This record gives sequence, structure tokens and C-alpha cells, in this order.
Amino acid sequence: MKVGIIRCQQTEDFCPGITDFVVAKKNKGVFEQFSEPIKIVAFNSCGGCPGKKSVTRAETMVNRGVEAIVLASCITKGSPIGFACPHKEQMISSIKKHIGEKAILLEWTH
Repeated sequence: MKVGIIRCQQTEDFCPGITDFVVAKKNKGVFEQFSEPIKIVAFNSCGGCPGKKSVTRAETMVNRGVEAIVLASCITKGSPIGFACPHKEQMISSIKKHIGEKAILLEWTH
């Protein structure tokens, strides 16, 4: 399955996203539910607060063949700093509205 991960722009300075790639490769974390190999084909940020660019970035990824949009755990769980995005629910609902049934939306990575 081809996935695109959207991460928090605020965490880019101290988190390289390595764990996202590791759990995807090993079908761990949110990817445990899939038996097929996971291939990360896109990795981008939300664009910064309040995350409005996440919607167009998700749409672009889907239009280019991504089968699942995954919000990294830094957005929805606050990993690694313990502070989840205050805009996560709006991002989730907006992304779902715009991608519809064209791709699935997963709300965390690890």
C-alpha cells in the first residue's frame, strides 16, 4: 500500500521521522492492520499552524497515487513532546471531506 504521511511542522527541528518509516516498513503501529507491504511515497508537513495546508497536501498525494493518508503521531498523539496539535480534529474532518472515498485516513503512526 502506498502511503503519504503528514507530520507537524513544529516538530521538524528535532524529529526526523525515522520511527514513522521504521513502523511502516515493519507493518507495526497503525500499519499492523494491513498484511500488504507499506511503502511511504510521500512525507510532508502540515504547513504550520493551523494546519490548513494539510488538506491540499493530502489531496495532492491522493491525486498522485497515495492509497492512505497518515497523520503522524506528532499531530494526533503529541509524540515525542507530549503536546498534540490543537487543530487536529479540524484537520481530520477537512481531510476526510476533501479526499472522500479516494483514500483512507489513518490518524496516527506509532
